[in-house]
Amino acid sequence: MNLNRNIGILTLRLLLGFLFFFQGYGKVFKFGVENVFNMFFKETYEALLPHFLVYGTAYYTSYVELIGGFLLVIGFKRDWALYALASVLVIVTLGHGLAEPIWDASHVLVRAVFLIPLLLLPKNWDRFSVDSLLEKSTTA
Repeated sequence: MNLNRNIGILTLRLLLGFLFFFQGYGKVFKFGVENVFNMFFKETYEALLPHFLVYGTAYYTSYVELIGGFLLVIGFKRDWALYALASVLVIVTLGHGLAEPIWDASHVLVRAVFLIPLLLLPKNWDRFSVDSLLEKSTTA
């Protein structure tokens, strides 16, 4: 049972981590955040919010997805990564809701379904992670 629980947590963490990591990787390295801002953020949100807020949000969400996703994949600073990624989900939900009250929430919901259990389940069940290795080395 413990192995199943550990593998289940690992699977949740890896799925969520890879979803966010590749989303961030595409925004930062494939398209470039400046292009992402111009293509997806500028026209939609600058009519609703100040430029500095929209511009900063494009960079914040892109880099948090990239870095937070990577941290989840390796299991380092897991809780902090989850908090940051949860903030991205809230920002994305708010932004889409402001732009269009009825929108396809499937991308946010999938990530939320993986993220929320990771926040609620005991951290010590996440045994296959850098955090777990570091904890073992400090207690030895």
